[in-house]
Amino acid sequence: MRTQVGIIGAGPAGLLLGRLLSLNGIENVILERRSAAYVLSRVRAGVLERGTVEALEEADCAERLRREALVHHGLQIVFDNRYLRIDLQALTGSSVVVYGQTEITRDLMAARESEGSPTFYEAEATKIVDPESDRPKIIFRHADRDQTLECDFVAGCDGFHGISRTAIPPSVLRTYERAYPFGWLGVLADVKPCSDELIYASHPRGFALASMRSPTRSRYYIQCPLDIQLDQWPDERFWEELKERLGPDVAAHVTTGPSIEKSLAPIRSFVAEPMRYGRMFLAGDAAHIVPPTGAKGLNLAAGDVRILARALIAYYKQGLTDLLDAYSTQCLTHVWRAERFSWWMTSFLHTLPEADPFARKLQEAEFAYLARSKAAQTALAENYVGVRH
Repeated sequence: MRTQVGIIGAGPAGLLLGRLLSLNGIENVILERRSAAYVLSRVRAGVLERGTVEALEEADCAERLRREALVHHGLQIVFDNRYLRIDLQALTGSSVVVYGQTEITRDLMAARESEGSPTFYEAEATKIVDPESDRPKIIFRHADRDQTLECDFVAGCDGFHGISRTAIPPSVLRTYERAYPFGWLGVLADVKPCSDELIYASHPRGFALASMRSPTRSRYYIQCPLDIQLDQWPDERFWEELKERLGPDVAAHVTTGPSIEKSLAPIRSFVAEPMRYGRMFLAGDAAHIVPPTGAKGLNLAAGDVRILARALIAYYKQGLTDLLDAYSTQCLTHVWRAERFSWWMTSFLHTLPEADPFARKLQEAEFAYLARSKAAQTALAENYVGVRH
């Protein structure tokens, strides 16, 4: 089998890249080790920066988003029952959009099916051969037999546990990682959100986040130890703890109901450098992980894909290689900015297991400074709404 760009992974990053390439006449094949139904069943975040929305518009996949997405002009922070609203629109002239990652995936899948570009589900990539050559190959197993996809370029959009990153020799690859000693216990429920904007809460018992997927579906999180068992947290216990951390003013507006999904997500930071090796390029979680506190994961992936698509289009249409050569450096500039912001938000709002009263006093001082300083609020807002790629 032969194509111009072989894409490993049919999550939002791989599907978006494939769509942008197809619209520009560049052949591509997507390999996904899971089934399409499994990919659509994954529950992920959905706070989108303007640049991500623009990428979906470029992909001609934003019609339903424009109709159903929720535009947020601000966010709220609750610190020990003290409230502060960050006016994103007033401070930066920009906003964020809430639209679930599952819905983005659904829209991109439908567009790809409509255009007829090939996607192989339950096709596990097992090896990338000769990524430094001008004819790299992807070995994959599909329909109980090994097959080979020959291509000009390989795009590794296969997530943190995928094979793409392992194709970079250890002598070349550098990784940076920080694991946090806690996770997020998340609940999805078909109940009205408690607020029209996201609420980030810092409480001595731990962090909490009130978010939503739609006007009738809410997504809530609480900080918890990594060794908990989900059956230790029935819905009633979760709602009680959430209300405690959000504070009485917000708790009065929390509508409870049966959870339709409950999960535990570990919190970590990770960066791999470089994001290019020969004719293989890493994008999204294959190259970097950020704590979800800053709402950057999906947006960074979309940014990588947008930069890579432009570089590949310039190569095929104009014979230019400068954008391909600059890909890793350009992406990592945005990645490290997002890592710094996500680390700051996480450290500011979470209760660290080893924290002493001094550490909590520093968080209090941070909140007090943020509350009185327009400059500090602007810095938070600028990082939250993101940079355009």
